Amino acid sequence: MRNSRALAAAGVAAAVLGVAAPAAVADSGRVPNPSNIVALPSVIARGGQLTITVDGCPNGGTATSNAFPRTNLTPIHGANGTAKGTATIDDDARAGSYDITVQCSGRSLTRPAAFTVIGGVRGGIGGSSTSGATPTDMAIGGALVAAAVAGSGVFWMRRRAEKRI
Repeated sequence: MRNSRALAAAGVAAAVLGVAAPAAVADSGRVPNPSNIVALPSVIARGGQLTITVDGCPNGGTATSNAFPRTNLTPIHGANGTAKGTATIDDDARAGSYDITVQCSGRSLTRPAAFTVIGGVRGGIGGSSTSGATPTDMAIGGALVAAAVAGSGVFWMRRRAEKRI
């Protein structure tokens, strides 16, 4: 529970930073450079939706990563050259950190380790998953339990015989 609260607080902090400190882009006829790539949430499960916000991208553009297909970024009106898009993380994405590369107005920017994909939980199959005990481990465990049962049976039989004498 604490981890989810900490992640939520970190996400809100990143959002506040991204909104409160937009990059100033002068309208002097030059092509703005994309800057300040923000990916929220920063930790996401496979199949989840990731919101990407980029400053300095007044005409929109595209965002790419190894964890999701090419995603269009659309300009946010009244946000001084900020563009936004929503990407869906691939269901077969591996757990780990991923970069995001943004293309805007013929220029590109890469943010390394922009977000992290977490692995899924194996539910419903209990101890029969492939990462659990192997058949050899199960055989050894069964043999130890059988030896303990046989040993305690012998102990009780001897003790019972001693009482009759």
